[in-house]
Amino acid sequence: MPILRPRIAIVGGGPSGLALGLLLHQRGIRTTIYELRGKPTPEELAKPSGMLDLHEESGLTAMRECGLWDGFQAAVGDCSESMRVMNPDGAVLHTDEGELSSRPEIARNALANLLIQKVPSDIIKWNHKITTVRSNRNATTGATEITFDLGANGAAAYDFVVGADGAWSRIRKLLSNAQPFYSGAQFVTATVRHVSTKYPHLVKLSGSGTLCALGGGNAIMTHRGPQDSIRVYAAVSTPHEHWATAAGLEGKTAAEVKTTLLGDDKLFRKWAPALQDLLATACDEETKDNPGCEADIKPSYMLPVGHRWEHRTGATLVGDAAHLMTPWAGEGVNLALWDSLDLAHVLATVPEAADAAAWQAALEPRIREFEEAMLARAQVKAEETDRNRGMFLSENGAQAMADFFKVYEDMAAAGGPPQGQ
Repeated sequence: MPILRPRIAIVGGGPSGLALGLLLHQRGIRTTIYELRGKPTPEELAKPSGMLDLHEESGLTAMRECGLWDGFQAAVGDCSESMRVMNPDGAVLHTDEGELSSRPEIARNALANLLIQKVPSDIIKWNHKITTVRSNRNATTGATEITFDLGANGAAAYDFVVGADGAWSRIRKLLSNAQPFYSGAQFVTATVRHVSTKYPHLVKLSGSGTLCALGGGNAIMTHRGPQDSIRVYAAVSTPHEHWATAAGLEGKTAAEVKTTLLGDDKLFRKWAPALQDLLATACDEETKDNPGCEADIKPSYMLPVGHRWEHRTGATLVGDAAHLMTPWAGEGVNLALWDSLDLAHVLATVPEAADAAAWQAALEPRIREFEEAMLARAQVKAEETDRNRGMFLSENGAQAMADFFKVYEDMAAAGGPPQGQ
């Protein structure tokens, strides 16, 4: 009797999609990964990018199971786990050297590079945009088929599809009517490279890891990164989802945006000179490195806390597609990798079947259990993230964050578990 080789597609070539494809490949399960973007070049992957702290129960476990542990260890080190918290006046309210954490930092581009190098190149279809997705029951076989329209690349049908396609997921539309909503904050991002040589005083200010300066509902945060860089994020609380347009910043360079950031009493005009200098330098350097390019200003979105859907044959979601949240607890990529790890285990347990309908019937209860566990833990992390968002972007955010760390310091002094906070 012939054995079915199920047709499985992963939509999205971010960390969750690539990790899932790799984990399934290691288990002898063939998939196809569709990614909208083109394959990044080595030069693009070497550029400074946001830093991601990976957690033991999720991201670090995934690195080990993907066979990437040695490469991961070699890729960390640009950003330490140290933390410094300041208020807008420049007063340091908390500092540590990483003893309260066990979450090593890796650049987003470095993580992508590890995965891209390990995933077989023939299973990733770069530059493939899915225009529409539809689900239909095959009258002959009784199986559910998920069909993609791929524009110039034709169409394709699958027995099981995983939506790893992020905040604005097309696959989510098969399962849920939920849409991300604006969280009330904007992020302006800029980078200073070769900072130890060019601006050693900024190294002294920001430290070797993370700096969080918080107050008045706004924030200036930094990470150290590749190419001896400091990645600077200015977080702005505003009810205007399209703030860049409302503030007249659309189309402007980071150096031009700097004027608004430092000239508005409701933003950073009254902040300490050292913090203003950090933000101004980052904006100027960003424009020097990318002349004429528009400033990186992005509104922050989230799905409703506790987002769920009615299970549907033939499809599921992982990562931001399933449980998009703001970055205030550092859980996004970790949950995404955890999802992929669990889903790979599930798919590997499905017994062989003669046809797609039988395979889907065996898969159904396993996917229901997977989704329930995934969404339950995501809700806990989303609630934590939302609490942190309200705390850190409060009027006295720095003091709130310092008090937060004081709890862990006291726990450590009493012999409690501060690690992996």
